[in-house]
Amino acid sequence: MKELKPAILLFVVFTVICGGIYPAIVTGIASLLFPGQAGGSLVTSAGGQVLGSSLIGQPFTDAKYFWPRPSATAEFSYDPMNSGGSNLGPTNPDFIKTVAARVRTLRDAGSSAPIPVDLVEASGSGLDPHISTAAAEVQVARVAAARGMDEKSLAGLVASHVEGRQLGVLGQDRVNVLLLNLALDGMKK
Repeated sequence: MKELKPAILLFVVFTVICGGIYPAIVTGIASLLFPGQAGGSLVTSAGGQVLGSSLIGQPFTDAKYFWPRPSATAEFSYDPMNSGGSNLGPTNPDFIKTVAARVRTLRDAGSSAPIPVDLVEASGSGLDPHISTAAAEVQVARVAAARGMDEKSLAGLVASHVEGRQLGVLGQDRVNVLLLNLALDGMKK
């Protein structure tokens, strides 16, 4: 009992410090310094309705919208409660069938240009909010036709939503699909 009492006391003290005090301090500082990010980077309408998060992919399947990177959780859809990759390797027959089906879907939707890999292969998390600029550009003709818009003005909208590399060197140029589609809905014909 002599050795057990200090062990239980340390367990309680560290639980309070590490499980309560420290997270409360970090959350408080984050809320003060970065309120948008600490709140989930939520995107809201002019009326205050939450439309989604700029950090989590959203499901868009209608031809009049830019489609996101596919999710391993569901085809061209997102389930934030079921995040994760498929763990299928590039020579796996199921993976090859899945990619071929995604390519067929894009071809059937009117894409004749070479299809960027991020439109047919899911990411590790399955919830990426971004696609490459090439993936957005390859969809311009389909979206313009579905909306009856000029391709040139739609390409300009895509170009205006390109986010550069993080810190100028990390990653690649990318487009946030949710923000692009919201801007697209806000455009006048």
